Amino acid sequence: METELATTLVLSRIQFAANISFHILFPTITMALGWLLFYFKLRFEISQHPVWMRIYRFWVKIFALTFAIGVVTGITMSFQFGTNWPGFMEKVGNIAGPLLGYEVMSAFFLEATFLGVMLFGIRRVPSKLHTLATLVVAIGTSLSAFWIIALNSWMHTPTGFVMENGVAMPTDWMAIIFNPSMPYRLAHMMLASFLTASFLIAGISAYRLLKGDQKSAPKLALKQSLGLAAIVIVIQITVGDLHGLNTLKHQPAKIAAMEAVWHTEKAAPLVLFAWPNENTQHNDFEVSIPYGASLLLTHELEGEIQGLASFGENRPPVKPVFFGFRIMVGVGILMLLVSWLGVWFYWRRKSWPKWMLQSFVAMSFSGWVATIAGWYVTEVGRQPWLVQGVLKTADAVTSLPSHNVAISLAMYLLVYLVLMAAYLHTVFYLARKAIVVEEYETGDLADVAKASLNTQENKHVS
Repeated sequence: METELATTLVLSRIQFAANISFHILFPTITMALGWLLFYFKLRFEISQHPVWMRIYRFWVKIFALTFAIGVVTGITMSFQFGTNWPGFMEKVGNIAGPLLGYEVMSAFFLEATFLGVMLFGIRRVPSKLHTLATLVVAIGTSLSAFWIIALNSWMHTPTGFVMENGVAMPTDWMAIIFNPSMPYRLAHMMLASFLTASFLIAGISAYRLLKGDQKSAPKLALKQSLGLAAIVIVIQITVGDLHGLNTLKHQPAKIAAMEAVWHTEKAAPLVLFAWPNENTQHNDFEVSIPYGASLLLTHELEGEIQGLASFGENRPPVKPVFFGFRIMVGVGILMLLVSWLGVWFYWRRKSWPKWMLQSFVAMSFSGWVATIAGWYVTEVGRQPWLVQGVLKTADAVTSLPSHNVAISLAMYLLVYLVLMAAYLHTVFYLARKAIVVEEYETGDLADVAKASLNTQENKHVS
């Protein structure tokens, strides 16, 4: 019986990880892409130059595709709370339920309603009203992120509640929503979204240029996205440092796993690479910088870092957290180098060499890699807790037979594999189509621009 429950727990965790890993990819794009679309549309409103409308019309299609898949995959997340993790809602449903409800009411309806105007109203409503609809959709995507991050952060640093008969009861909603880690986590996630969207735009724009598209739209989109990425990555590194300090204060076991610190020590080295050995509680093949971890985490050379051994069984698995953190940081450094090099080339030559464009294409979905790696650090680093200090993961899992979970897991993975293949194919198909379809340069979009100008002139005359 215990073996069966253990198998169900493992399969349920894998299933949830698969669902959240696939789902988070798409909101990570739409949260920032909504704001970038508003920026493109606003530039068109100001300048009336058709190139901004061409950029907008191309990327709004990818936004719609991404938004649709994000919504579909998000629905399955809610199902799992009842099918795989009934103990979660039983224990903390009084807090999790309202936050999820706020996300649906204030964000999803806002996005879905005005998305229709955004997609189909460009010829049917005044241009400024269409721009307003784009703004509302962008706000909706951010509100959606706000409520989800508020709940997830509360699970890491729970405050504003009391336990009554084993059930969490809210006492202070402001403390629940703005819990100690929420501001750092929200800023970190929003910046990650802007990096993800920026590199996606840069990569697809570079792909169009490599395929022979000589129109001005992909060149301008590439220049704009690179400039944004070069700025945001610097801010992200700063926010990441602050987030790490906050995590050290509230979740020291996670930090110990990230840095593979086994025993409490002062002047802890910064481990660049190692193979953490949980049996011997030692790092094999370690390459480290003396004093580095203490300096980064405590800002003191002799700063003390609590080791994993001091947490007993309440410590996370080390390898996923340790390597996930290094993948996230490694991709971040690569983003810094590529974006700044791209800006330098444009500043000096007003163009990019072929190998640089190929680098942009290779980095198209680098934001996904960094996001998934960071998400695993965050969520695996909280184990064995589902809600830190309140509810353990093993205590919330379903009692369903393991084969039931295995069947649903296999179905999820199959569907997600098909969806991912379809999504990537469609994105690059749209990029290739934009190269050869004349309406992107002089046809339909120019008509839209002229119609907008005529509408404004008529209003001025009247």
